[in-house]
Amino acid sequence: MSQPNDRRFGGKLDRLHSPQRRAMLEVERVVQHTLTGLDAPQRLLDIGTGGGLFAHAFAEQGLGVAGVDVNLELLEAAREYVPQGEFHEAPAEQLPFADKTFDIAFMSHVLHEVDDYVKALQEARRVARQRVVVVEWPYREEEQGPPLDHRLQHEAVLNYAQQAGFSRVESHMLTYMQLYVMEV
Repeated sequence: MSQPNDRRFGGKLDRLHSPQRRAMLEVERVVQHTLTGLDAPQRLLDIGTGGGLFAHAFAEQGLGVAGVDVNLELLEAAREYVPQGEFHEAPAEQLPFADKTFDIAFMSHVLHEVDDYVKALQEARRVARQRVVVVEWPYREEEQGPPLDHRLQHEAVLNYAQQAGFSRVESHMLTYMQLYVMEV
C-alpha cells in the first residue's frame, strides 16, 4: 500500500520517513554531539568504520578521516564511499597509529564486537588528543543491530571507560543509539 501524499512535503512522505532517512538524521545527531565544544578538530579516526557511513559524515564536516576495520570487504566499500579517507585493516585493540595522531577517536558499534573492551578503549584514548566517542545500539531489537545478548549495558560501558583511564564520560541517549563522549 502506498503512503498518503502530504502537500507540505511535496507528496514525498514515504521517503521522508523511510528507515534510510531516519538513520541519516541519527548520524547527523551523532556528528553534532561528537563535535560540540571541541577546539578546532582536524582529524578523526573511525574505529570499526564498516562501509564508511560515519567517516563520510565527518569528512563532510571538513575533517580529515582515517578508518580501521577487520573486514576487508567493508574497508573496500569505505574506500569507495570516502575516497579522500585513509583506511587500514586493524583490530580496535591494536591501532596502527602513533600516540595523539587524531583529535577524535570514534567507535561506532564496535565495543560489543571486541575481545578486550578495556584494551580497545585504551587504544582509542592513546591515539586521541581531545575526545573518544563511543556509539552503541540501544537496548531493544532492531533489524540491523546485533542481538541483545551481544550489546553492552550502560553500566558496563562506564566501568570499562573508568578502567581505561577516563575520568569523565557523558552519556546521551539518541533516538536509536547510545552515545558516550569521553574526554581525554
